[in-house]
Amino acid sequence: MDRRSWIGSSLLLLAVAATGVGLAAWKYGSIQAGDAASANQPEPMETVSVDVARAVEDHQTATSIGTVLALRSITLRNELAGTVSQVRFVPGQIVAAGAVLIALDVSVEEADLRAQQAQAVLARTVLDRRRALTQDQAAAQEEVDRARADLDVAQAQIARTKALIARKTIRAPFRARVGLADVHPGQYLNEGTQLTTLQGVDEAVHVDFAVPQHVVLGLRQGSAVEVFAGNAASPVVAKIVALDARIDPTTRNTMVRARIEHSATMPAPGAAVRIRVPVGAARQAVAIPVNALRKGPGGDQVFVIESDQENKPRAHVRRVESGAMLGDDILIHSGLTAGERVASSGSFKLRDGVLVAVAAQPDRTSGPDHLLSQQ
Repeated sequence: MDRRSWIGSSLLLLAVAATGVGLAAWKYGSIQAGDAASANQPEPMETVSVDVARAVEDHQTATSIGTVLALRSITLRNELAGTVSQVRFVPGQIVAAGAVLIALDVSVEEADLRAQQAQAVLARTVLDRRRALTQDQAAAQEEVDRARADLDVAQAQIARTKALIARKTIRAPFRARVGLADVHPGQYLNEGTQLTTLQGVDEAVHVDFAVPQHVVLGLRQGSAVEVFAGNAASPVVAKIVALDARIDPTTRNTMVRARIEHSATMPAPGAAVRIRVPVGAARQAVAIPVNALRKGPGGDQVFVIESDQENKPRAHVRRVESGAMLGDDILIHSGLTAGERVASSGSFKLRDGVLVAVAAQPDRTSGPDHLLSQQ
């Protein structure tokens, strides 16, 4: 290799080396500048809403379907056969106690009554005359006794005829709502014909329902149950008045009867209602919003917000045991104590130890201190 070629190769190597050194210096400077910039950047922070876990008494409940029964409910039938002369009610009408509903023809009985009353007048006249004659010793005591017996028989016949007339006049035995009927004037009714039904009004009602045998063990007379009629959002409170003495061997259920006092929201007799029955004693638990609970393969967990040594709020994951969901709340039976703060809205983006910014902390301590959970 001649001298000129050697010098050219050396210059080329020097140029490559200088370029490498320049690139390394530039890269080192970039890394140093990035580290300096990172040191000046604030720590990442997640914004969440925070709620306070509140203590509640968890009353477990069971649900049953019941039937509303009027305290007084009868099927109206006629005791005696006869022809209808008057119908004085309209189906669905509320009638007062003692109101005439149906009157059967009593013209024959009324004619007999007038004859018997005339006979009674005659018997009394004869009795008075015989008593006067007895005082004058013109008649024997036996004749007075016979005249008194004739008067008693006449009065008994009058009483019997009046009773027949009363039995052919059908009245409401209590204040009630009249059911459907198909009775018309001129219609002949055989004895025992079903006329209509009467349901007592302006009174309390009974609710009969069945509960499993393990539930009835915790029920007593006077215990309260909640009755939901139709789509009603709020329940009506009923008090248990009787428990059946036996358990059905087929269903293992026991019939229970509760009483609802008269109110504007009282369900109508015959209606089907939903009954919420307490089961066992109340348990202590805490309630948190549903969106504060996170489900995972390792079980249920929540993010508890606690302050670090620098008094900065951080999220820490906590394993919990959850219970029933009640509206917008869920019960926590273990792993969390009342008064602790948990992340609710936005908790899905948290990780253990992350710095958080509290967006809101609503006051939930004014809510009810007891909840009913369905078994």
